[in-house]
Amino acid sequence: MDVIETRIPAVKRIVPKRFGDARGWFSETFRTDVLARGGIACAFVQDNQSFSAPKGTVRGLHFQVAPQAQAKLVRVLAGAILDVAVDLRRDSPTYGQHVAVTLDAQGGDQLFVPHGFAHGFCTLTPDTMVAYKVDAYYSPAHDRALVWNDPAIGIAWPVSEAEAMLSDKDRRAPRLSELGSVF
Repeated sequence: MDVIETRIPAVKRIVPKRFGDARGWFSETFRTDVLARGGIACAFVQDNQSFSAPKGTVRGLHFQVAPQAQAKLVRVLAGAILDVAVDLRRDSPTYGQHVAVTLDAQGGDQLFVPHGFAHGFCTLTPDTMVAYKVDAYYSPAHDRALVWNDPAIGIAWPVSEAEAMLSDKDRRAPRLSELGSVF
């Protein structure tokens, strides 16, 4: 497995190797030692999984604030997503910028989203299943959101506002300019 920096170095793409034969393939999807050598030294404590039936489902942009901030390791089990991480670290030179990558079950790549980032995705296919590890337990008191289509961030989502399937929470989330200093 290879750990590759994105244009925001704290966000990393993990590319597992697959070993195939006539039966199919085998892949290691998580190795603490390899991730640590690539700069990811999290003790993951919870696994989450989501299923989105329609194409164009948008989940996010979500994050938790300290002391329950979460780093995430995201992968797709079925289907495909545009996966996005937005830098919310006020003192960062990349504050307000984002990384967007396509992840799919066929390729098996993963995205590491560190503390200080909002995370979200849009499904590119129907019946998409996403799994992710987090290094802090879910805490409703620390849970926050950033509106998915804030023009100040400029994410090129593959759906229009009218087409996006959103939760009420995500539809009502504040813009970056309304968040204040969260990290």
